[in-house]
Amino acid sequence: MTVGLAILQSTAFVALARTPGRLFQGCSEPLLYKGDWFTVTVMVLTMTAGTGVIMWLGELITDRGVGNGMSILIFTQIVATFPTQLWSIRKQKGVTTFVVVIAIGLVIMAAVIFIEQAQRRIPVQYAKRMVGRKMFGGTSTYIPLKVNQAGVIPVIFASSLLYLPVLISQFQQGKSWSNWIQGNLVKGDHPIYMATYVALIIFFTYFYVSITFNPKEVADNMKKYGGFIPGIRAGRPTEEYLKYVLDRITLPGALYVAAVCVLPTILISRYNVPFYFGGTALLIVVGVALDTVAAMETHMITRSYEGFMKGGRIRGRR
Repeated sequence: MTVGLAILQSTAFVALARTPGRLFQGCSEPLLYKGDWFTVTVMVLTMTAGTGVIMWLGELITDRGVGNGMSILIFTQIVATFPTQLWSIRKQKGVTTFVVVIAIGLVIMAAVIFIEQAQRRIPVQYAKRMVGRKMFGGTSTYIPLKVNQAGVIPVIFASSLLYLPVLISQFQQGKSWSNWIQGNLVKGDHPIYMATYVALIIFFTYFYVSITFNPKEVADNMKKYGGFIPGIRAGRPTEEYLKYVLDRITLPGALYVAAVCVLPTILISRYNVPFYFGGTALLIVVGVALDTVAAMETHMITRSYEGFMKGGRIRGRR
């Protein structure tokens, strides 16, 4: 699937390079002058091979490293652009603006980390039961429901869906609906674009949460193993309670994701700051960093417990 998508995307890039005026206004000359079949085929194969190499590197990092390899590669690519952009602010706007931008970036990152780590913990108790001569159960745990349960997926879906009408309008230029799309859904700081963007993010947040967390399945599993939420009967009441809590925490999570994606655009268009704290990039950077730290902690704990258990078995044999 990755290779197929790479071939499709590289072909689109080559076609765009031959007629860039369809997408970029004011660019009438083609970027690719020699467009015979051999040249186009070599370019498509080269970009597809590059995609395969990146995918292979990501799998190597996943197998032999810590965390998700592709996520770490994306994280590195985003973070690598920060020094250049920050230094451009230092040269263009001065030291004061440079310090203010860094302070704003740190505050935004701290707020994103706080929300990303926030969760609603629903207590669960398991009744004691006898299996043969052994007693099982009687423990207490909780179900962690994150405020941002969907992560960055709604942003990707919303931006991709907003790009489709713009792409279609490029092939139907001159018509009234095409002109309306070009005037209202191309620039990110347009009010109609931002309102549509926020609405799509909220919709896809609810959609993604609904397909990734099934309250009925969770309630059935709890009932199967003798678990219950204090004050809530097992079965359908537990399912309704979980759905009620999930709906209530999904709305602030969706609004938070929409704010992270829209507010930087408003600040940039209003104050003309030459550094873009992109919502998608910020969510990816923070999410990957937190996941990598959690994976490293889990790896260290596993190694420590493994050594402890081996020592216990040796002492027991002696």
